[in-house]
Amino acid sequence: MSTIRAIIAIVGILVLSLVLIPLQLLAMLFRLKGVQRRLPLWWHRVAIRLVGVRLHIHGAATGERPLLLIANHVSWLDIMVLGSVMELSFISKAEVASWPVFGWFAKLQRSVFVERERRSKTGAVATEIADRMAEGDVLVLFGEGTSSNGIHVLPFRPALVGGAAKAAQAAGHGGAMIQPVALNYTELHGVPVGRFHKPRIAWYGDMDMPAHLWWVLKHGDIDVDVVFGDPLPFVEGTDRKRTTKAAEDAVRRMVGEATAGRLVREPKKRERA
Repeated sequence: MSTIRAIIAIVGILVLSLVLIPLQLLAMLFRLKGVQRRLPLWWHRVAIRLVGVRLHIHGAATGERPLLLIANHVSWLDIMVLGSVMELSFISKAEVASWPVFGWFAKLQRSVFVERERRSKTGAVATEIADRMAEGDVLVLFGEGTSSNGIHVLPFRPALVGGAAKAAQAAGHGGAMIQPVALNYTELHGVPVGRFHKPRIAWYGDMDMPAHLWWVLKHGDIDVDVVFGDPLPFVEGTDRKRTTKAAEDAVRRMVGEATAGRLVREPKKRERA
């Protein structure tokens, strides 16, 4: 049954993509900003149900703009999870753009690609981030700079956070908001995920993408807690290292609370996406 379930999910995502991708391409061609933001949200909301992921959302994104969300990174599933919560785009490493399938989807999500090893490109990327935020786009940055095993939160990188935050500040002509977001995959088939299965759900290191994707599609029935922390103002004179550490501490605390089962879930919102 698990193989049949995976095939159904793949067929469903394929049909969904064949319907929405042409519409997204047209929206990008004609610069329909509202449509460009909304279509990926619809795609992710349907896709996570097909994959078998249930969201438990705690708190909410602040309504203040410009807004930069800073999250921990566990798996490629994070993109689908966050993408189904609200209209947003991602700040991603440049090599993702060349990945088969995933790179194309990242472009359709209107991701901002950062060449972290080429400082000569920093100014252009910061300008793009500032322009996007000035237009009202919410961007997501994975503060660790890579994915983890789902058990631990890696140190956030001040250079990544500071650069993106300063661009957000420029877009807001003096101030922007940085909001920490924690992701924690807490249950598999309704059973709390222990230290053995967390790294199975996570995608990190040199793990093979097709094999991991197939495993997730076969198992499905994954519960994830998405926790929004208190927003942090980033204004002229804000210390980026302190802000990065504050965001990291908040995410680490929220991940720990989800792992310990201390977050209150609302049954009626169990299928919310």
